[in-house]
Amino acid sequence: MGSATEYNRRDVFKRAAAATVLAAGSSSLLAACAAGGGGSSDNKGTAPSGSGSATNPFGVKSSDPLDVVIFKGGYGDDYARAFEDMYKKNYSGASVSHLGTQDISPKLQPRFNAGNPPDVVDDSGAQAMRLDVLEKAGQLTDLTVLLDAPYLDNPSQKIRDVLLPGTIDQGTIDGKMYSLNYVYTVYGLWYSNKLFKDKGWTPPKTWDDFLTLCATIKASGIAPFCHQGKYPYYANYLIMDLVAKQAGPDLVKRIDALDPTAFDDPAVLAGVSAFFQIMQKDYLLPGTNGMTHTESQTAWCQGKAAFIPCGSWLENEMIKVTPADFDMAFLPVPSLAGDKMPQNAVRAGAGEPFIVPAKAKNQVGGLEFLRIMLTKEGSGKFAAAANSLTVLKDGIGPDVVLKPGTKSSAQAVSAAGSNTFNYTYADLQTAFETEMENATTDLVNSRITPQQWVARCKAATSKKV
Repeated sequence: MGSATEYNRRDVFKRAAAATVLAAGSSSLLAACAAGGGGSSDNKGTAPSGSGSATNPFGVKSSDPLDVVIFKGGYGDDYARAFEDMYKKNYSGASVSHLGTQDISPKLQPRFNAGNPPDVVDDSGAQAMRLDVLEKAGQLTDLTVLLDAPYLDNPSQKIRDVLLPGTIDQGTIDGKMYSLNYVYTVYGLWYSNKLFKDKGWTPPKTWDDFLTLCATIKASGIAPFCHQGKYPYYANYLIMDLVAKQAGPDLVKRIDALDPTAFDDPAVLAGVSAFFQIMQKDYLLPGTNGMTHTESQTAWCQGKAAFIPCGSWLENEMIKVTPADFDMAFLPVPSLAGDKMPQNAVRAGAGEPFIVPAKAKNQVGGLEFLRIMLTKEGSGKFAAAANSLTVLKDGIGPDVVLKPGTKSSAQAVSAAGSNTFNYTYADLQTAFETEMENATTDLVNSRITPQQWVARCKAATSKKV
C-alpha cells in the first residue's frame, strides 16, 4: 500500500509510473480537449461566481448528485465517506457516489477525455493525473471562488484566512490556485519511544549526538538506521533537510529554481557529508538499500532499526504491522554546527491535491465538498481516520484523540512555529529529481563520494522538465 502523500509529493510524489502515464496518456487528453471534449485553453478553469446566499455561496442544488473519487492509499478513504455524510446532512436530497481507488489515471482519464469527469477528485498516487497537463488543457476549476467563500465555522472569515501558510502556493499554477492540497505533511526522522525508554536512549538534537547514539545503538545489536532504498527520495528528505537547516530558506528557493550555483554553497556538501557518515560508520540496516518503503518500514516496526526517514503518513501506512505499544515518535532532523535554522525547524507543507474538474456536472457541489472538508469537524474526522494533520489552522480540536506519531508530529509543527520550510523541486522538476535520486542510490551504496554527489546534482540542474 502506498502513502497518499508519498505519491503526491514524493512520487512525490510522481515517479516512474506517473511518468509512464503522462507519456502514454497526455496526448490523448490534450487531443480530446482540443476537440472540445473537456474545455479549452481559452476558457481555463471556469468557476461559479460565488454569488449564492451567505449559507450556500456556490448555489448548490440539494437534489443534484455528487460524484467523488478518492485515492485510496496510505490514508485509506474512510475519511472521505465521513465528508460525504456531512455533505448529505447539508444537502439531504443529494445522492453521493464514491470510488476509492489507486488507479486514478486509468479510471479517470477516459472520463476526462469524454467530458464526463467526477465532481471532486483526490488526485494522488503513483498513477495520479498530472496537474500541469490538466491545467494547460483547461480541465481544472479555478479555486479562487473557494478561497473567497465564507468559512463554515465562522462566516466572518474567508477560507483563505484559515489555511496554513504555503497551502495556496502549493496548489497554484500560473498564478491561480487549482488544487486544494489538504494534508499537512511533516518530514523528519522517526523512532519508537518505547524502545528508547527501554534502552535509556535520549533522542538527539545535534548531528554529533545522533552519531554518538548510533554507535551505542549498534553496540546493542540493533541497526541504527534504515531507509526505503528502492525509493531514494526518502533518503533525500534527510540529506536536503540537513542542507536546508544549515543554509537557511534562501538556498531552498535557489535549489527549487535549479540555480546551479546553489550547489556551490558549502551547506550542500556539509549536509550530504553528514549523511554519508551513516554509511562510513556502517550504521545501515543490512539490505535496506534494496528494500521497498513497506519492507524497510516493516523492519523498523519490528525493532530491527532505530531510525527511519519519512513523512507523517508513516503511522497510518504502517498501522496494521505496528506493535500496539510501539509509541511512534517524530524527531526533527538533528542540527549541524553552524546551522542558520534552529534545531526545531522542520520541513512541512501541504500535499494530497483535491481538484474540481472544470467540466464536472456538479461543479458547485464539488466546491462545497471542499468547503465542508475545511471545517473543524471535517479536519477532526480526517485526523481520527487517517492519523494525519490537515491544512486548516488549529484544525484539531481537544475532542480528537490522536495516535502517538500524529500527536508527536503535531507538537513538532507547533514547536517550529514560523521555522518551517519546504521544497518544490520534487513536484515541479521531475528530471532533476530523478538525477538526484540516482546519485543518492550510488551514495548509499558507497559508489560515489559526497563531492561527486554534489557535482552530479549541480549538473542535473540543466535538466528542465
